[in-house]
Amino acid sequence: METRFLGRVDYAPTFQAMKDFAHQPAPDEREQLWICEHPPVFTLGLAGRPEHVLAPGDIPVVATDRGGQVTYHGPGQVVAYPLIDLQRRGIFVKEYVYRLEEAAIRTLRAFGVTGHRVAGAPGIYVRLADPFSHALLPQRPQRREPGQPAPAPDFTGLGKIAALGIKVSRHRSYHGLALNVAMDLQPFERINPCGYPGLRTVDLASLGVTVSWDEVAHELAGQLQRLLAIS
Repeated sequence: METRFLGRVDYAPTFQAMKDFAHQPAPDEREQLWICEHPPVFTLGLAGRPEHVLAPGDIPVVATDRGGQVTYHGPGQVVAYPLIDLQRRGIFVKEYVYRLEEAAIRTLRAFGVTGHRVAGAPGIYVRLADPFSHALLPQRPQRREPGQPAPAPDFTGLGKIAALGIKVSRHRSYHGLALNVAMDLQPFERINPCGYPGLRTVDLASLGVTVSWDEVAHELAGQLQRLLAIS
């Protein structure tokens, strides 16, 4: 899988380009990983409700065909779009989401930060009081008995540092994962991030970690290449 570092690119044409890429006939070599950042933009997933966009101001809002609610992309955020054939790689959708999250967790670990999953809420979170603690979260995903409902997400003491939203069409994936490095976080206050009122969003800089966008981009790309290798 070829990795392409695109730099800062507008969201709407990038969305159309990856959609076109995913829907074209795809021989084996037509799998790529795009790494980029976007100018400020709010994006709505298929389940996105306009009322979760509280005050967009001068930031455009783009409707997409990915899963999930509303999120924000902006400078200082590493965005990864794996454009791959899940069937060829022997990866089911649930496992694919797990591997994307794991890539974010391992990338954060490379810079000393401990990322966590929260039951019922895709994405990666950190402890606000101690983002370097390895202690397990009480609200982590845990095994449930058959028929037992999923718990309501509990974000107490947490901030979200990575979001994901994907689309799979004819076994081919597009959209992907966004990891916050050093951003203007104020636009997240203009939305209910991922549809959750009051959910705090953080980046590595706000956790006291000084690292460049390029360093995080290359680390995340490497982790994704390893975790998405053909089974």
